[in-house]
Amino acid sequence: MHPHLAPEFRRLKASLFSLSAAVEQNVHLAVKAVLDGDASLVERIRARDQEIDLMEVEFEEDCLKVLALYQPVAVDLRFVVAVLKVNNDLERIGDLAVNIAEHAPTFAGKDPVDTARLLPTMAGNAQAMLRRSLDALVEMDPELAQTVLAADDEVDNDYHELAARARAEIRADGSRIDEMLPLMLVSKHIERIADLATNIAEDAIYMVRGEIVRHGRHHAAREE
Repeated sequence: MHPHLAPEFRRLKASLFSLSAAVEQNVHLAVKAVLDGDASLVERIRARDQEIDLMEVEFEEDCLKVLALYQPVAVDLRFVVAVLKVNNDLERIGDLAVNIAEHAPTFAGKDPVDTARLLPTMAGNAQAMLRRSLDALVEMDPELAQTVLAADDEVDNDYHELAARARAEIRADGSRIDEMLPLMLVSKHIERIADLATNIAEDAIYMVRGEIVRHGRHHAAREE
């Protein structure tokens, strides 16, 4: 890293840490709202998401200023490109947290159905993936990032099993569609959070090693 960029990068890392912490907390609250059937959390989550959106815009502007003013190359450019992509993924995860929370009223005051019993495990695994991906990014730890990539299959499997069970319940009793559809939507949102956590882990690997990891393939980035 060039010395004149060090203060800028420290500032970007601090901003990214604040943004990632806010997103992670909102995901936690959204999952809690659904699992507890606590509709009172929905407005709080929406308000926090507006703050996250503002943080995301400010962070993007800061990254673009660094690109314009300092014209970084090689490793320094990789860092800015990676955190720009992560910034976008964090904003999308924030939106998914709101989408999850908005289903909380549907679950309020109801006993969990057998089909929903996979949801806490799936949600816990997705949140753990998000936490590890952000830790890998902040700590620049590609080995930790690799554990996130490996964990994605488990969340995918839980999602497909839950969705299959829900569809079977609907086929057996069409009147249960209003009960099963929100469950399927929540599980899909959680699965997407896991996918975006995987993206962040891939960007952490790119930042440190210069390897573009997509679709199970590794490509070495060219250095200037």
